[in-house]
Amino acid sequence: MRRLRLTAVSGALVLLGAGCSSGPDVTTPPAGTPAVAPAAPSTGPGGPAPAAGATPSRAAAGDAALKGNSAAICDQATTTGAHAGATFAQDLKLLIDAESGQDSAAVSQARAKTTRDVQNYAYALADMGKLASEPDLKKALTTMSKQVGALKGDVRKLDATKLAALQTTLDKACGKG
Repeated sequence: MRRLRLTAVSGALVLLGAGCSSGPDVTTPPAGTPAVAPAAPSTGPGGPAPAAGATPSRAAAGDAALKGNSAAICDQATTTGAHAGATFAQDLKLLIDAESGQDSAAVSQARAKTTRDVQNYAYALADMGKLASEPDLKKALTTMSKQVGALKGDVRKLDATKLAALQTTLDKACGKG
């Protein structure tokens, strides 16, 4: 039963990163960019801590490169989504393996990692939404961020239909659909 669930969720995760086939290569992360972390995480009160290795000057440079550049934001969203999908699939397998082994410490670590990865992706989407100048793109990224954040770190809550609808909305906002 768990294998069937893993297969179904893995299929949903593939949809998460699915976009235009002419998009950027998602087999390797962009140089100097964490796989899922945003280019410039929010550091305001109550906001997430900056990603490891992200310095304010690098983050500001990333913001400057993306701000108002819809094509670059769309490319970044596609790449980030693909990496998040792959990460979520790995997280799900890690969680299932830890639960199967009945090791409470491993389960706790797997849950913490999954929660962190889901939060990172939600923050990345929100940050890209803040940089977008086109209303449809801003709305698509903000909606996706809220939907991913609603998972509360549980990748088992992923719904293939909902993910496909969000990806379609993003593709349309990016002029790909």
